[in-house]
Formats: sequence, structure tokens, C-alpha cells
Amino acid sequence: MIAHLMRAPRQGRKFFRLQPILVAAVSIWSQSSAPIVGAGNGSFEQSVDAHLAQIKKYQGILNQAKKRDVSEADTVVIVNDILSDALGYDKYEHVTSETAVRGTFVDLAVVVDNRTRFFVEVKAINIELKDNHVKQAIDYAANAGVDWVVLTNGLSWRVYKVQFGKPIDKFLACEIDLLNSSYKDDGMIACFANLSREGFSKDTMSDFLLEKQITNKFSVAAVLTSPTIVEHIRREIRRLSGIRVDEDYLNSLLSDEIVKRELVEGEEARAAQKSVQRMQRALDKERKKAAEANLVLPSQSNGSALSAPSRTEAT
Repeated sequence: MIAHLMRAPRQGRKFFRLQPILVAAVSIWSQSSAPIVGAGNGSFEQSVDAHLAQIKKYQGILNQAKKRDVSEADTVVIVNDILSDALGYDKYEHVTSETAVRGTFVDLAVVVDNRTRFFVEVKAINIELKDNHVKQAIDYAANAGVDWVVLTNGLSWRVYKVQFGKPIDKFLACEIDLLNSSYKDDGMIACFANLSREGFSKDTMSDFLLEKQITNKFSVAAVLTSPTIVEHIRREIRRLSGIRVDEDYLNSLLSDEIVKRELVEGEEARAAQKSVQRMQRALDKERKKAAEANLVLPSQSNGSALSAPSRTEAT
């Protein structure tokens, strides 16, 4: 169960290939992933299962802490215990509150083999989490070269990927309601198992992030309105009816009447559009390389390169 939810390093292509299904739908698929180290191994899965099962115990602890309205300091203690019992980190070896960035201490940092995996920003248990709560931690992580930040009040857990650039940005990879979720839920496993001591690696987290980015509503909207899909829609309409449809008309129809405006406008929509464009360029680049490799034969003894024979010449 865990193995198929944890994303492993792909062999070869690191992007999703996109194809249309019907006029207003698109199928997103990728090459199947190779299993991560340990995935598929009984002892590995049993270890992760055993850790995640501890969440049931902490649901009771969190519920009582919520009723008592415990302070931020007490919430940090509970979060530290969850990192240890549910994610498999040694709280005396791997979790520290002594990491300082620009003279300010991060609430918690998870460090394994002298490498910081992620920072944890903790708020008091009854404080509603907001984006501005994580801004400072994102800035700290960017300055320290740390890719991942967790924002939590014990009840809700948000996992962010730091987007290095100008300005520094973030992407919400997953959000878990710990109090009302089962440790057997797919979302819980996909998020916490990848974040755990056994499952965390640069490649698995990158693949986990890529899947989240390309399958969120903004990215799917960006795919639907991309030139590649619009052209496929035009061809499909022509194939079915013989009618040629204007490209501008289809773009307007998709953006104004089929896809919600909120999904094609705004900051998140623009970021998704740029991401899809990057993947399309990568796909075009690979196709070009493959075409060049297939069209040119190895040099003969006289040093001249011959083009591959055409289909008619070959026959």
C-alpha cells in the first residue's frame, strides 16, 4: 500500500506526457516509477506502518491539548513527540531547537547525517494557521539552503516546498488534518511516509512535489488551455464533424465558459501555466534529440554522414 503512494525516482523522463481524451478533458500520465529503496520490502513497509499507527494515540493527546488550550511551547513538545513516534526520527539525535538563522532560532529542525531535511514552524494548538505564519520560516529556509518547511499547530500540518528565485516563493505540497484523519488514508500516507525518516530523500520528495504540482486544479486548467491541447481539440472537432474551428474562439471558450476564471487568472494560475510551459519545452527538447538521433546514421569509413533512407527508399 505504501510503496505505490511514495513517488520514487523515475528512470529517464522526469516530466509528465499530456494527451487529450475528449473536447474538455485531459489525461495526465507518466512512465511508471521504479520502487524506492526499501519500498516493496516487508520490513520497510511494516516500519512505516508501525510509525503511522501512532497517530491514533496522538489524536487523543491532541484533542485533550486543544481543550486545555495549551501554549506554543507545549505544542512544540507534542510536535516533537509526533516527529519521533509517527515519523520515525530520534528526537534526541535528529530533532533540534538549536538551529539559528540570522541570529534567530527556528522552532525545530530535522537533521539526519548532518543534513537538514526540513524546518518546522510551530504555532499554539488553537491558533488558526495562515500563510503569513510560514513566511518567516520560508525566509529562514531559503537563507539556510533548506528545501522543505512544515507549518503546524499540532492539529493541522502543512508541508511547503521552498521555491528558490527572486522573490523567494513557496508551494503547498500537502495539508493534513491530523485530528480527523486516519493513518490509513492515502493522503496521510503519501504526505507523512515521504516525510518520514525511512522515506525521505531528495528524489522521492521531488517526485512527490511534481505529482502535486501537475495534478492540482490550476495545473490541470493550464493544461486544458495550453496550445497543444487546444490544437488537439480543433483536430478532434474536425475529425468528428468536418468543421474547422478558429483557435482564438476555442481559447476564449475554454477560458471564459468551460474553465473557471479563478483557475486561469491570479498568481497560482500563472505559476501553473509557467510550470506546464517548462514541461512542454522539456518534452519538445527530448523529442528533437530523439528525432535527430534517429535521422542520422553513423559515419561511414570515408567520414561522411548519411541520412537515414526514406520510407519509400527502404521498401
